[in-house]
Amino acid sequence: MSIPNHILEQLNSQADLISIIGRHTTLKRAGNEYKGCCPFHGEKSPSFYVNPQKNIYHCFGCGVGGNAISFLRDYESLTFIEAVNELSKQTGIEVPKEEQQNVSYQRTKQPTVKPTPQAPTAPPSEDSTPAGQNQDNSASSYSDAFVYDEGHYDNYPPVDIYDSVPYSSEDYGSDYQSSSDSGDGYPPSWLTDTDAITNLHNLNPAADEDGNLYELLEQIQQFYQHNLATHPHAKHYFLSRGITEDIFETFGLGYAPFGWQHLEHQFPQDIEGLKALGLVRQSESGRDYDLLRDRVIFPIRDNQGRTIGFGGRALDNEVKPKYINSSDSPVFHKQHVLYGYYESRQQRADSWLVVEGYMDVIALYQAGIYGAVASMGTAINESQISRLLTLNPTLTLSFDGDSAGQKAAWRTLEVALPVLADDKELRFLTLPNNHDPDTFIKSQGGDAMREQIANAMPLSQYIFAYLSERYDLTLAEGKAKLMSQVRSLTTALPKGSSFRYLLNNDIYQKLGGKRSQNVEAKDALLDFDGDMTISQQLQLCFLFQPRTLIDDPIEIIWQRAGINGLHLPPHIQQKASPDVLRPIAWEDLQDTALLDIVSTIKRCLNYLPKDANAAAHFILSNLKPLTQETLSRGWSGFYKTLTARNVLSLDELVENLVMQLLKLHLQKKMQELIKNPDHIKLAIVRKQSQLLNDWLRAQQAEQSAQMVTVQS
Repeated sequence: MSIPNHILEQLNSQADLISIIGRHTTLKRAGNEYKGCCPFHGEKSPSFYVNPQKNIYHCFGCGVGGNAISFLRDYESLTFIEAVNELSKQTGIEVPKEEQQNVSYQRTKQPTVKPTPQAPTAPPSEDSTPAGQNQDNSASSYSDAFVYDEGHYDNYPPVDIYDSVPYSSEDYGSDYQSSSDSGDGYPPSWLTDTDAITNLHNLNPAADEDGNLYELLEQIQQFYQHNLATHPHAKHYFLSRGITEDIFETFGLGYAPFGWQHLEHQFPQDIEGLKALGLVRQSESGRDYDLLRDRVIFPIRDNQGRTIGFGGRALDNEVKPKYINSSDSPVFHKQHVLYGYYESRQQRADSWLVVEGYMDVIALYQAGIYGAVASMGTAINESQISRLLTLNPTLTLSFDGDSAGQKAAWRTLEVALPVLADDKELRFLTLPNNHDPDTFIKSQGGDAMREQIANAMPLSQYIFAYLSERYDLTLAEGKAKLMSQVRSLTTALPKGSSFRYLLNNDIYQKLGGKRSQNVEAKDALLDFDGDMTISQQLQLCFLFQPRTLIDDPIEIIWQRAGINGLHLPPHIQQKASPDVLRPIAWEDLQDTALLDIVSTIKRCLNYLPKDANAAAHFILSNLKPLTQETLSRGWSGFYKTLTARNVLSLDELVENLVMQLLKLHLQKKMQELIKNPDHIKLAIVRKQSQLLNDWLRAQQAEQSAQMVTVQS
């Protein structure tokens, strides 16, 4: 199976290399890079570096290096195809079928289009507006790969060491072929004759050879750019918006002239390529026409700076749609591209800002604010946000203050939550007086814009501000609805997230709560029935808040306590059974009733009513008769006690109860192993118990500090 180079480049550049390598070694941010101990050879001092800008890694100890594909092959022992398929699943980039893979197209020997004054009977069906995103770039060579930032590191390897470590395409197998720099295309006519645009067929010495879409796009970009220089009204549009001529060149800005078939006339031998790119389309009457006409042009570039598509803006604001993007093609996939990413990376941007439009990106860049990106008319997605948060743990979103802009901001917030680990931060910027970044910079200047970005609203404040406008907080019902939506949002946060508890508690306090939800919940349990066992309390809590089991609490605690990363001495590891380090499962607790309610809730989660009482009765009806009878006797009083105290969240209480069960289970297990000696298992269980106890003490200290803060 032969996979084209451009697909491999996209897979490598879009892959979350930090997460892939982070499964095998701990990586810590070091300036613009991440470093850690090399997973390929044992070492005590970190000499292994990962560059998220280039999405490649290198160890200065053993010399190993490469990209996502090479790591999966060399470390995880995947075949080339397995590594490609793994990255395809992770990034969402489809590996095309054999007949669709080539970026080449058949060129015609003779011009096939004659000028016609008649317009097609059916006008074009045009795309939508820009909005923003992309990701990182891989390289077959490690030289120039790492972004150097002097002053960040001590005893850092000299720059010339990087240049001496080449990685050829042979590292990726015979299917990986580096793209050729030699072109078989022809130069645009204005490069040889500036007086007129002539038929390019006569200028092309390789007219019978196949064309390349990347080369054709570059020639089209030069054609559009030339037209901007020769059409004063188009050039005036950019100048009137404060764009300087040096920015024309940086972003390759251009102009698509009047006429329904100017591209076909200019590139008569490349009709097949133009259609593959979506720049030439066919009307209902069967006539070909150009997608972009009488519009200023914004070339769209990939991570390597190659033109892969175009955005066009109408000169007249009354023309709809105002923006059109060229359609997806073998080299352009909108959901993986961020406008302005390449240009910002060239300036070594260290902070990132998602904006809504091309002109916002350009205005910020011109003001010296690098790192602004915009998506291609599609909503920004989870993998794109994850990549930007890898480059910098703080990401700012700037959306318009109108209803549409705030809805887009809220959708982005929901998309971002699953990748918002505790060390990541999302901030929201809504500029005053309905400004967007472009108009704000023109009105107030670059320094004022920097101040606005620095003071962008944290996620917790934005959530409360957004929801408080939608509910009547003078009523208990409005507060309850707001808290219900907050709880629903926080379930999307990563497993083990501390932010989940903190956000719920913070917003509860904003709503007038006097004590933490955990204390209220504990008091409610004591008031209801202080003689209940830990298991019985937990069963009722699960019944009240079944969505707590969306992320398994045992697995979360096992991970947060660091037990899943337990390192054993070699002599113990050699003798230990393969499953000895697996997390405790609910079955291991040997509690029939608890296992019944946990398994039932997990089975019914997708079918539960939103109302807590209705959901509880749905669960009860699916339990085994004995469990159902026991829980039914206590449910009504338990539910009334919690609602009377306005308890809205049991997250922390559930965590505490599960931790107590785990602690008791490990103690019981150690006693059994002492009676029936198994020194290997006993050493492991003791270490697990120690890690759990250490984490418990840390949790209790943190909660005590939080309570002091709340009470003060």
